[in-house]
Amino acid sequence: MIANPKSGVEQTIHKPHEPASFWRNYVFSEDHKTIAKQYLITGILWAIAGTTLSVLFRMQLGFPDMTMNWMRPILGNWINESGKLDPEFYLAMVTMHGTIMIFFVLTAGLSGTFSNFLIPLQIGARDMASGFLNMLSYWFFFVASAVMFASLFIETGPPSGGWTAYPPLNALKNASNGSAAGMTYWVFSMALFIISQLLGGINYITTVINLRTRGMSFSKLPLTVWAFFLTAILGLISFPVLLSAVLLLLFDREFGTSFYLSDIYIEGEALTSLGGSPILYQHLFWFLGHPEVYIVLLPALGITSEIFAVNSRKPIFGYRAMIASMIGIVFLAFIVWGHHMFVSGMNPFLGSVFMFLTLIIAVPSAVKVFNYLTTLWRGNIHFTPQMLFSIGLVSFFITGGLTGLILGNSVLDIHLHDTYFVVAHFHFVMGGVSSFGLLAGVYHWFPKMFGRMMNQKLGYIHFWGTFIGIYMLFFPMHYMGIAGFPRRYYAFTSYDYMKNVFADMNSFMAIAALLVHAANVTFLFNFFYSIFFGKKAPQNPWRANTLEWTAPVEPRHGNWPGEIPPVYRWPYDYSKPDAKEDFIPQNVPYSQTPESNLPHEAELIPLEKVINQQNLNDQFKQPH
Repeated sequence: MIANPKSGVEQTIHKPHEPASFWRNYVFSEDHKTIAKQYLITGILWAIAGTTLSVLFRMQLGFPDMTMNWMRPILGNWINESGKLDPEFYLAMVTMHGTIMIFFVLTAGLSGTFSNFLIPLQIGARDMASGFLNMLSYWFFFVASAVMFASLFIETGPPSGGWTAYPPLNALKNASNGSAAGMTYWVFSMALFIISQLLGGINYITTVINLRTRGMSFSKLPLTVWAFFLTAILGLISFPVLLSAVLLLLFDREFGTSFYLSDIYIEGEALTSLGGSPILYQHLFWFLGHPEVYIVLLPALGITSEIFAVNSRKPIFGYRAMIASMIGIVFLAFIVWGHHMFVSGMNPFLGSVFMFLTLIIAVPSAVKVFNYLTTLWRGNIHFTPQMLFSIGLVSFFITGGLTGLILGNSVLDIHLHDTYFVVAHFHFVMGGVSSFGLLAGVYHWFPKMFGRMMNQKLGYIHFWGTFIGIYMLFFPMHYMGIAGFPRRYYAFTSYDYMKNVFADMNSFMAIAALLVHAANVTFLFNFFYSIFFGKKAPQNPWRANTLEWTAPVEPRHGNWPGEIPPVYRWPYDYSKPDAKEDFIPQNVPYSQTPESNLPHEAELIPLEKVINQQNLNDQFKQPH
């Protein structure tokens, strides 16, 4: 055992690993890189399922008179005798789409992939603090995925009470088919999913605090690691509240408790449940629900910060301001949940407090946008696919953020609540920003993950198809929402004012959904083809500064074959005046770059000896 002089944590020096079996290497692996790939592939499979459901119900909305007999071999009895989609199944698809995309794709798929893959590589660690805990986190997620997927095939149908699972509808098994066994599966799946996130979050936080390499202070961490670290803190505090909410929902459903039920009548008969409150569930759910927005946003914003600096060939503007803004977002995320409940009968004074706090959270968000745009200003921009997705992300963040100011106003939200305006807002903010962050990260770190390059031309087709398609699909929803078009309606043809005004717009948006889906097919082909047949990647294809690019092209267990490189400088030394190249990696000492050192950097040269002597911090060291 050795002691880490900075953290006081004892760390084990491991001998080289013996060859392991296929199952140990690729299935029950404890290597953070393999686990990251498992999260990524699982997230992609869930994204295929979630987006396919969205295309189906957009087709229903866009062409409500169209028969779908061609889907009967797949959907069976969910296509009724007249050849139309069953209304109950439509609500189930909306419920499953929301659950899949928010939790299984944008939370686990994004954070699970890049927190696992990048934290050890970018802080200079051999692996996560606990490989076993990391493996356990993924397999809890996998089992949660299996349970959720199984709910699609239950005789009574999948859960159909909305991805928020509000009681009393979802607390009563006999309220509807979608409230029966399907919702029980949903509750069990969410409980397993939350355990997975908590295990992962504990690991991420412990790794960042304790396993940084020599010289890697918090002031030298890449913004990606800051984002993953703060996201883990958000999840660790907020996910237990959602776990309590769904467990109490399970008790009401299965054991006759009344946490959320009171004065309920079914077919004229009063239930014995008394004293509960469905509003309690809303408070518990949204205490996670709003931090969840930033649990899926912050990793995407951190990835964008790294990609902007690399592809602008400029230092990120306002490094400390970016960190401060993320810390501010984390703090404010816990005290604004009430803006989701303005129409729940909330005291108007309390509503005004939540409105004030909600509008304040726009300040740190605006700081990030300003810093992104300033980083681009006069940069030597390389328009790689990941850079285009990052620029598109900022565009979505601005669009969704501005509409968030409108919904944060309680007076306006009362009118817009449960309309398409809300659908447009959160699809730009959560769907657009987070999915573009995920895709940008895949394009950028694909060479390090798989040792090969993705096809850039297909990447450009993918970007323009999704970027244009998303604006075509969701931007018109703002106007429809202002006009009062409601959410979650199976068909609007029974209402003349909706049919006459919105029929063409819904058809237009259905075609836009098909465009986005087609663009994503090009990504799937590019991704899986490039894994096996892509051009072999050089060690540092993007000429980036962070530590992961000092590791071999495809790092093996332990990441670096010898000693972990120490860190002497921050991660954004791009295009320094008089420097020999337009990038200086973090592991290059200031003593080797005298021609480009600033006055205060020259003063840091004597500290290099101190950093070099801190070799006890090289955890899990393997011999050459």
